[in-house]
Amino acid sequence: MNPTSQAATKFECITLESERPIARITLKNPPVNVIDISMMEELASALAEIESQPEIFTIVLQGDGKNFSAGVDVAAHTPDSADKMLKKFHGVIRALVATRKVTIAVVHGSCLGGGAELAMMCDIVLTADDATWGFPEISLGCYPAVAATALSALIGPKRASDMILTGGTILGAEASDIGLATRATPQDKLEAAVTKALERLQKLSPAVLALAKKAIYTWDSMHFDKGLTRAEKIYLEELIETEDAQEGIKAFLQKRNPEWTGK
Repeated sequence: MNPTSQAATKFECITLESERPIARITLKNPPVNVIDISMMEELASALAEIESQPEIFTIVLQGDGKNFSAGVDVAAHTPDSADKMLKKFHGVIRALVATRKVTIAVVHGSCLGGGAELAMMCDIVLTADDATWGFPEISLGCYPAVAATALSALIGPKRASDMILTGGTILGAEASDIGLATRATPQDKLEAAVTKALERLQKLSPAVLALAKKAIYTWDSMHFDKGLTRAEKIYLEELIETEDAQEGIKAFLQKRNPEWTGK
């Protein structure tokens, strides 16, 4: 069938292209596909639209240009914006977790912070072996709430603690080795790996895939929802009230090193 593109006129921060049974969402906010409030709203709208289409049963999530995504807009982490940012971003994450469609993240370049959280929540994660994965929020005086909730289930508590507490980065090859990604491949072979995965899925029953997906989550979805709600509460009621959290964001926006006070 001919592809039906819904991207050009409807969205500004993403594109949505559908060629049954595949929908392809591309993050498009150059140069590094920062996830701002507008992109969150468009992602939520796109996922809702796809969910209403029974003829679509696979979603491919990718980044435009040289990167998947460098993460959520730092300016949205300030005290006056954090509540709106968390609710909208976590709404996207919850929709990604709840969808009956099989989700495939295709990662290249930078995959950091909220971008890494988006990717890790997909069912299948195909990464370039030289992609850069990480959760640098701690260097801003924050923490990644989705990773704090679900990363341990994917890569184990010690590795998760190391990534979250140090803010260090790893390459796609290691992300695959530790279970953060499904498989790594040279970047020039990444699209071929996506095509192979899609060909396999298209030979299978959409109804059975949806039920199998419902049954095999690494973490129980109810526990994830409760855990994410708790992580949000700590973030908004405790973290954002600290002087250091506010200093970290200010320092980043002012392009200077933070001066931590421990308060």
